[in-house]
Amino acid sequence: MKKIVIIGVGAQGSTIAKRMNEHPGISEIICADYDSKAVQELSNSLEKAKALKLDARDINNVIRAVDGCDLVVNGLPLEFNLTVMEAALAAGASYVDMAGPMESIGFVESYKLIFSKWHKKFEEKGLTALVGCGSSPGLANVIARESVDKMDTCAAIGIYVYEGMWTKRFTPFWWSPEVAFGDMASKTFRYENGSHITDKPFSRPVMMKLKGIERKVPMVDHEHDEPVTMGLLADKVLKGVKNVDFKYGGSGVELAEVLYKMGLLSTETVTVGDTRIVPMDLVLKLCPPAPKYSEEIKAIIDEGVILEEGAFLVRVDGHKEGSPVRIDCYVNAPGLVESFEKAGLSHEAYLTGQCASVFVKSLVDDVFVEKGLFAPEQLHAASRHYYFRELAELGVTVDEIIEKKLV
Repeated sequence: MKKIVIIGVGAQGSTIAKRMNEHPGISEIICADYDSKAVQELSNSLEKAKALKLDARDINNVIRAVDGCDLVVNGLPLEFNLTVMEAALAAGASYVDMAGPMESIGFVESYKLIFSKWHKKFEEKGLTALVGCGSSPGLANVIARESVDKMDTCAAIGIYVYEGMWTKRFTPFWWSPEVAFGDMASKTFRYENGSHITDKPFSRPVMMKLKGIERKVPMVDHEHDEPVTMGLLADKVLKGVKNVDFKYGGSGVELAEVLYKMGLLSTETVTVGDTRIVPMDLVLKLCPPAPKYSEEIKAIIDEGVILEEGAFLVRVDGHKEGSPVRIDCYVNAPGLVESFEKAGLSHEAYLTGQCASVFVKSLVDDVFVEKGLFAPEQLHAASRHYYFRELAELGVTVDEIIEKKLV
């Protein structure tokens, strides 16, 4: 029996808690968050859960919170990652998070740091850390590795996510608007010809035809983990891939691009008349928050869903037995209404949270037992197949399309 602590019980953290509450191998779940209402409501609904109000800005608080636990699940913003990792090490606990670190040294440099220094720390203590374990990053990385392993060589990997959700109530984002706008206003990363390249936000726009959407849709480069981790691990697990990109599209992206080009996502102070203001602060003040509680999601659904469309594609190009081959993998997952009916969650929380819960479950079940720090594309074949089976039971499946050219 294992004791786990989940720090940050937003949409993803609460989903993981609910799934682990059902697991016979879990004896206790500590639900920790600064939001005392959220942790109390969640713990009251789960037999194995205990609530803990936690201010994670002080590492000593985090160390006390994780003491005696076997596994630490980090659902906090990225700037807390290294703090929670340090606490897990101090407690002798394994670790899972849903996105990589964003230290002041830079995105690529942050991943280099954890793949070297922090990998060694966990390895020396006989512990396991899995980082970037949501849907994207997370599931996308596992799919990419699975496809690459079917090829002799790999030339390119592309992750393409389109989210088109229109409801009668204006709901621009189904996760934190602060995180969403911040990501979209940040420089993008891609792995090109064997090097990491940075570019301006919303760069390299293309029109793409994606399965399930009748028209071509605009897609742009976006700051994301996959080009960073896959580039760093290219020679280790991805057969020397030289090109990796992540493109994003949908109503939220289009809104953010307009605001960015108007300067409204800037964090620099501007003067308007006699008033000094930060444009991003104004946007966040006026932007509706993402629905957090089930009654909020239900109210949006009851008011009416106008259009629900999306696509999640992982495309891998390479060669097999001397011939070009392309493997397209499309993720199928419940939409907004179905996700709410299944679990009282939004589509966004359901997919990311359930993907994360299976990564956590793989450690609880001792499926992945390697010691050190790893990204999802480093999972071995048995762990990947376990992962796909578990997700299928939750209604998340993958369609694979293989195209071969005869030369």
